[in-house]
Amino acid sequence: MRIGVDYTAAINQSAGVGRFVRSLFSALLEVDQENEYIFVHAAPNAGRTAVPPSAPNAAVRELRFRERFMTVLWHRLNLPLPLDLATGRVDVFHAPDFALPPLRHGASVVTIHDLAFLTYPECADARLRAYLERVVPRSVARADYVVTVSENTRNDVICLLDVDPDRVIVVPGGVDPVFEPASDEAVHEARSAHGLSEPYLLALGVIEPRKNYPRLIEAYSRFRSRTGLKHELVIAGARGWLSEETFRQAARSAFPSEIRFTGFVPDVHLPALYTGAEVLVYPSLYEGFGLPVLEAMACGTPVVCSNVAAFPEFAGDAALLVTPEDPEAIADAIERICLDTALRGTLRDRGIQRARAYQWRPSAERLLQVYQHAAKLVD
Repeated sequence: MRIGVDYTAAINQSAGVGRFVRSLFSALLEVDQENEYIFVHAAPNAGRTAVPPSAPNAAVRELRFRERFMTVLWHRLNLPLPLDLATGRVDVFHAPDFALPPLRHGASVVTIHDLAFLTYPECADARLRAYLERVVPRSVARADYVVTVSENTRNDVICLLDVDPDRVIVVPGGVDPVFEPASDEAVHEARSAHGLSEPYLLALGVIEPRKNYPRLIEAYSRFRSRTGLKHELVIAGARGWLSEETFRQAARSAFPSEIRFTGFVPDVHLPALYTGAEVLVYPSLYEGFGLPVLEAMACGTPVVCSNVAAFPEFAGDAALLVTPEDPEAIADAIERICLDTALRGTLRDRGIQRARAYQWRPSAERLLQVYQHAAKLVD
């Protein structure tokens, strides 16, 4: 087979979908050394450097224009400029970041990571929501197969976008091998880098409404007031859209100086930051998958996460699941883990085992099966 892949998200996005795409296709090129892959991407955004996959059966095509320009041409002006002009004729083309570009030939696959813009529209940037509401249903309707990252997102796609269940296939994420308990030295360096002298609770992800940080901050204040423990709250993530309320809530907290905003944390520093945390708290209102939960588990860190969307599916009994709209429930779960040594040990052991069930290689093998099925449609 000759397989085309839009690799733009992996070039332009440091976290989230970008990291998901990089890890998945790195594993796929280890699994599949027979088929030919052509990775095409827009010109990198300012400050980004193109680091495409490297393998004997992989070629790379960089477009002359940046992603925003291509998006306007394809999805706003609806100009039929097929992307496989850049790749040449392919058997299958995969768009792993929500939007399927125009194509001339071959079968098509699109990955939908979540439908948060439909389930929680109030949490999305208005322009991004309008774009996704227009482009995602159209991409899903055109694609021969739709890949989702969880059964929960698969169900959302089937029910909310009225898609034939036979066309929707789950290819979950995985945990990179670097996520394991870090050494004491690495943890000490991570704490020093962020000025952390006390035990800390960790929250990870872009600061935007869906991450539910204002309620986490309220829960943190309750936890501190009730227990007298001196744990700090570390919120690690770049500032995103509609983030003002998070910072206002932090300023109103009874412990504003103990709430640390680190900004984006590079992947190389994450294992030590996870390992050093007393708890990873991930009370998001909705996630299609949620890599930080499994990565923290792989590092031996107990987890508190939401009991909605895909969380029960991938966290199972290896985390304390809470109602994300209830700060008291979040505070109670944090307190239980911090005060109960036996519970911490149980969650640590369960988490490490749970994370082992999510590896990139099986996901890559599953994706290759999708390509094989798709290619048969055009034989």
